[in-house]
Amino acid sequence: MRTSKVSGVLAAFACAVCCALPILIAAGVLTTAGAALLQQTLLAVAAGLAAVALGAWWLHRRRTAQPAVAAASTAGCGCGAPAGCGC
Repeated sequence: MRTSKVSGVLAAFACAVCCALPILIAAGVLTTAGAALLQQTLLAVAAGLAAVALGAWWLHRRRTAQPAVAAASTAGCGCGAPAGCGC
């Protein structure tokens, strides 16, 4: 779960920097060409980090749901049942 949180925060930071580009241009920190290149890079990085965050969240949810499903499937029938083998 930590991976998805870190990726989500980094994606939000990349979006914030992208929104701050006009201020950086007006302050003279960036040129227009540099800002255009940085904007495209930041958008790609933010999209990639958002995809990583969603994938990590999905994987975490899947891993935590599997033990509950496995426990429910052996509870009433089969050799793992408390009553013994068979139904």
